Amino acid sequence: MIRQFELVERVKSYDPKADEDLLNRAYVYGLRKHGAQTRASGDPYFSHPVEVAGLLADMRLDSASIVTGLLHDTVEDTDATLEEIERLFGPQIAKLVDGVTKLSRLQLQSDDTKHAENFRKLVVAMSDDIRVLLVKLADRLHNMQTLRFIKDPEKRRRIARETMDIYAPLASRIGMERVKEQLEDMAFAELNPEGRESVVNRLQFLREHGRTLVPDICEELRAALKEAGIEAEVTGREKTPYSIWRKMRSKNVSFEQLSDIMAFRVVVDSVQSCYAALGALHGSYRTVPNRFKDYISVPKPNGYSSLHTGLHGPRGNRIEVQIRTRDMHDIAEHGASAHWAYKDGAAATEGRQYRWMRDLLDILDKAAGPEEFLEHTKLEMFQDQVFCFTPKGDLHTLPRGATPVDFAYAVHSQVGDTCVGAKVNGRMVPLRTPLQNGDQVEIVTSKAQTPSPTWERFVVTGKAKAAIRRYVRLKQREQYLSLGKSMLQKAFNEAGEAMTEKGLHDVLANFKQQSIDDLYAAVGAALVPAREVVHAVYPGLKSRPAKASADVVPIARARARLRDGGETPIDDPSIAVRGLIPGMAVHFARCCHPLPGDRIVGIITTGKGVTIHTIDCETLESFAHQPERWIDVGWQGSTSDHGNKYVGRLRVTVENRTGTLSSLSTVIARNDGNIINLKITNRSSDFFDMLLDIEVSDARHLADITAALRATPAINAVERARA
Repeated sequence: MIRQFELVERVKSYDPKADEDLLNRAYVYGLRKHGAQTRASGDPYFSHPVEVAGLLADMRLDSASIVTGLLHDTVEDTDATLEEIERLFGPQIAKLVDGVTKLSRLQLQSDDTKHAENFRKLVVAMSDDIRVLLVKLADRLHNMQTLRFIKDPEKRRRIARETMDIYAPLASRIGMERVKEQLEDMAFAELNPEGRESVVNRLQFLREHGRTLVPDICEELRAALKEAGIEAEVTGREKTPYSIWRKMRSKNVSFEQLSDIMAFRVVVDSVQSCYAALGALHGSYRTVPNRFKDYISVPKPNGYSSLHTGLHGPRGNRIEVQIRTRDMHDIAEHGASAHWAYKDGAAATEGRQYRWMRDLLDILDKAAGPEEFLEHTKLEMFQDQVFCFTPKGDLHTLPRGATPVDFAYAVHSQVGDTCVGAKVNGRMVPLRTPLQNGDQVEIVTSKAQTPSPTWERFVVTGKAKAAIRRYVRLKQREQYLSLGKSMLQKAFNEAGEAMTEKGLHDVLANFKQQSIDDLYAAVGAALVPAREVVHAVYPGLKSRPAKASADVVPIARARARLRDGGETPIDDPSIAVRGLIPGMAVHFARCCHPLPGDRIVGIITTGKGVTIHTIDCETLESFAHQPERWIDVGWQGSTSDHGNKYVGRLRVTVENRTGTLSSLSTVIARNDGNIINLKITNRSSDFFDMLLDIEVSDARHLADITAALRATPAINAVERARA
């Protein structure tokens, strides 16, 4: 355990102005509070906070961070209080200790709401002062170093998994690569000991058969640079077992096939010398194609800067070389702690390297719940990155696979919400187009545009997904609310009673709703049956004999009336199926594929609103004994006015001969149809049976295509499919 004077001397070695009295008082206070407590290893418990403080000192952090490390477990594990810490050590340290204390039981591998909620607290705490994260990383690092003393194997795996999933990526995000590598490798040893052992054994074999390989390569690289007039510090090292294992798995190659197990670092005095060194090495050795990356002109979001290149280096070894200045090296090794700056006690966290943190806060604001927030946040942290530019040259860093919609939301939420198109490198592209490194992206917007739920299928950033889902939730609520109000009014009318706000307000508690609008929305989403609300407002109705009209739409009568042309007028525009976005409060059943012109009926579906079926759909039989879920709906206006595309399904039998599929697709295209899916259901030597999903404007359009197909010689039979 680090002794008191040793810790103070270590801090004062890099910060001569450190508050020695504050450090001494914190050390003594923590030692006294933890008293005789011990850890799983049998060591005094206070050895843990002291080691955490030592790790923070190695990061060259300020006195407040060191004191927080010494005190970070006192509130949770002793009788110390935040009020006492604030009185003895000041409000700043009390706030830091409180931030770390709230995260002490973070468990992120679980889907439990409580655990996801803890991660929300982590983001809020570290956004206010990133020193909370630095102390937490040091705390986790020491806990991983002593993980072997925990007897419960399940608990060890849980801690290791949470370290791998959350803390290592967070360390990487703030540029602390050394901490990240240590966390990953220790977690890897617990989660996959056999895999790590196999990599370690192979590395040991390489060391034994090439003891002077790394020093010899360093010397040859140093000589090549000196010949070009460049003085440089050259070092080499093996990559960590986990990074080697991850590369073997991602590239699906064996250990022997890896070309960059060894990494070499060239440290020079200036940026100009970096590029000069790059030229000298490229002039001396053959380069490995597609292995050059310039992180000096385009740094990583965490502030990392270097030149990376792959070479067929000395003795024919394929090696990776990183070229950087001394300042770059300091940032690469220590990340956020290397350029720590304070002004009036506040952390300077507004640089580009912390933009991702503001994005997490934006997701926190828009996510529906903690689980959704955790899902989107993992998207933000785990993916590789591409660098794209606005027409003005502003840089935006996105996950690999990001689209123009992701880029639009990265620029600003309003730009994303109103995005209608995109130009990439001056050329219009579909919004689902994956962006590449160096692309210049121009977003075309329109005030009339709103986010489309279909965007969620291809966007990859958590910020974009959260914004789209939030918009969909708001639109769903509006439609559920309007639909629910209409359904309740109808239910009260059929019961012969008046619907009043006072009556509804009095029964809100019965259905666990906060407001009348919430009750309307719950009814519209089929979470609360309308008839139960009527009976709650008028309890006496339960004892009355049911009226014949209380059956909203008995199946036989509904079909008969609709077949006779007696469609019920639609009083509520939210029930009109025209122009609604699929997946929101009103959507079309896939069992019968209703089209404008078909006679239709609506079924209230829990959590989805109204599902539209054709009146002869066989699925309706299953709702025959649930009349309260039926709603009369119809197509508003002329079907030719819709302007939307719908999916019609055909069952087709074609002859098995050359050119048949060509004839089929040509006929459909000539009749303005678009095949979006084709499935062969049966095949023989003479005929093929298939299902075709075709985009059409209405039922008449599908009928025209059907007639044209029937007139085609190579097509044996065509009929509309209902499933």
